[in-house]
Parts: sequence; structure tokens; C-alpha cells
Amino acid sequence: MWLSYREAITTFHGMGLGAIFLLVFTGTWVLLWGLRSGWVTTVGVEAHRKLLAFGAMLMAIVAWLTVIIGTYLPYTWYRAKPPAGADLTQYPRSFLLANPKLAFLHSFGMEWKEHVAWLAPILATAAAYLIWRYGGKLAENAKVRNAALILLTLSFVAAATAGLIGAFITKAAPLR
Repeated sequence: MWLSYREAITTFHGMGLGAIFLLVFTGTWVLLWGLRSGWVTTVGVEAHRKLLAFGAMLMAIVAWLTVIIGTYLPYTWYRAKPPAGADLTQYPRSFLLANPKLAFLHSFGMEWKEHVAWLAPILATAAAYLIWRYGGKLAENAKVRNAALILLTLSFVAAATAGLIGAFITKAAPLR
């Protein structure tokens, strides 16, 4: 089975970049959680700092790539207007709105998804900045470390919510 160009781009956007984002989030969050002066030696703090900085920047970059690609490729295909008499299965938005049982996937799901998805890179970038700015000092500064953990967690929640809604929409009305 071969994927069409649109299916391949959509898969790369959601499952490829989305999976990388979620995996990098996990590693970054665990490293940041464990970065405590009582738990890690001075050498360990330096090693954690480098890994954290790399992970946080990678997470932010992948989040930005995901929403930019999603906004300018799959989303434009999703919203395309069908010509009169066209097969609506080729036009996901119109297909969903034409079916009363599926209309909520657009009216609530996609309308909400297209906004919440942008929170993920914004929050990931803010967390990456804190991690880059404070570096090894995060081991001693619990307030800033906790703020970065909260930003990372909220970024994850936004990305996971957008991904889950996107998966439901794609299941009901796939891009072909």
C-alpha cells in the first residue's frame, strides 16, 4: 500500500514530527525533574545542563516545524472548497459539515485544534529559554525549574490534545 503525497505529508506532520516531539518531551522533562543539587554532583549538573539545553531546543524546533507544516499544508488541503457536484470525500471539511453526525468534528474539534496547537511551540520555546538562560542554576533554583517543568507539561498537553483531535478528524475524513 502506497501513501499519496497528501497522506505522506499528513503522516509526517502528525506521526513523524509529533512522535519526535513527544519522545523529546519525555527525556527533557525527566532530565529537568532530576536536576536537583541534592541529587546530582557538579559534574552531573553540567552533563544534565547540556542534555537539557539540547533537548529543550530540539523540542521547540520540532514543535514549530509541526505547527507550521500543519498550518500551511494539511490544513489548507482540509479547508479546500469543493466545486459543485464534487465527491465530498476528497474535501474533508465539507465532508464533515455535510454529515450532521460528524459536523462536531469540524465545528468543535478542528476549530479548537487549529488554535490549541499553536500553544505547544510557544510554551516549548518559553521553557527552552528558561533552561538555556538558567542552565546549571536550575539545580538550585526550584522556582525556575518548576516554572520550566510547568511550561513543558502545558506544551505537552497542548500538543497531545491537538494530536488526538487531529487523529479523530483524520479517521473520519482523511486527506487523500
